[in-house]
Amino acid sequence: MKLTHLLRLCVVGAFVFVGSEASGIQVDGKSNSQNRTTYSTPEDSPELPNVLLIGDSISIGYTPHVQGQLAGKADVFRIRGNGKYSEYGLQNLNKWIGTRKWDVIHFNWGLWDLCYRNPESKTQGNRDKVDGTLTASPEQYRANLEKIVKRLKKTGAKLIWCTTTPVPEHEAGRKLGDDIKYNRIAEKIMKANGVLINDLHSHALLKLPETQIRSGDVHFTQPGYVHLAEKVAHEISAVLAKQELE
Repeated sequence: MKLTHLLRLCVVGAFVFVGSEASGIQVDGKSNSQNRTTYSTPEDSPELPNVLLIGDSISIGYTPHVQGQLAGKADVFRIRGNGKYSEYGLQNLNKWIGTRKWDVIHFNWGLWDLCYRNPESKTQGNRDKVDGTLTASPEQYRANLEKIVKRLKKTGAKLIWCTTTPVPEHEAGRKLGDDIKYNRIAEKIMKANGVLINDLHSHALLKLPETQIRSGDVHFTQPGYVHLAEKVAHEISAVLAKQELE
């Protein structure tokens, strides 16, 4: 990987907006104001495997660190902007997959699905777990994930499902325990389809609450995102190493 790319991964304070039209991937700096570390679409190295990360703002936070940890081992791409909720994912999946040949796809939906929102709420994102409406019921979440997995399997890529990270106390739009409930739903689907599972939920708990950006917030500090990236990079590296032996 070129030095200029490595330097871009270390820039703090702004997002670089670099796109890949073939795979519908670009950086969206407005999608997560908490994250200040740059990530970019990698320079395409034909000799390296292609990895696609799909997820919400949590994955935006750990992406640059995953790119750094896998530098020289894989070209790590990320979808454009925020993956939001599972139904949104279904609507955009074909665009995100594009025409690129993916070796590994690491994906997650959950935090948006289990969030309650109320248009009258003044809390960021209109979150309101008291009077709000649930974005996706457990049944809807299950149905969406089944369709997503079916589509992703057609890519021929090795799939890694990433468990949803913890919902903390005092979160305005999310109820304690729903992260576990939705993760159990996803786990059954992934096991039934032979999809690997990256238990990022348990990994995140190892350094909570000290890596929580603030009380009641699902986002992480930069050391927190580095911690998450270590697990993501480890799981992807294990798959890539196995593929090299096949």
